[in-house]
Amino acid sequence: MTTWLRNMWEEVARPFILRPHRVQFAALCMRDGQNGEEVLLITSRDTGRWVIPKGWPMDGKDGAEAALQEAWEEAGVRPQHLHRDSIGHYSYDKRLNDGSAVPVRATVYRVDVAELADDFPEVDQRNRKWFPPKKAADLVDEPELSALLRQL
Repeated sequence: MTTWLRNMWEEVARPFILRPHRVQFAALCMRDGQNGEEVLLITSRDTGRWVIPKGWPMDGKDGAEAALQEAWEEAGVRPQHLHRDSIGHYSYDKRLNDGSAVPVRATVYRVDVAELADDFPEVDQRNRKWFPPKKAADLVDEPELSALLRQL
């Protein structure tokens, strides 16, 4: 019985508990609004919850460039300035099409927005809206992202 329990722990339980995180890159899109800085949130395609643009690594692009590409595809962001140093990260469980979930760690890069395009790849799949950072922090589901937004 002891061998069976040890095998169950090593082959099933331990790998499940200590699942490695997948990596994504996220864009924290900011602008100067009438009442101070504002954060751009977009809706997710699956549940419609408020998120920031993010995606998987891309060949030939570093993390900041991949985050900027996602900001364009998901929100139509035209950048004024891309900050190349990460401002933080957050973790969440990404739901896959088969219903399973994988842990993801998203590294966040700040993008100062010059303007938003009216036509962009996911225009018909998402909504977007500007919020003060503290309001944005209240709207997102991920606690670590919320904490990052509260620090702005």
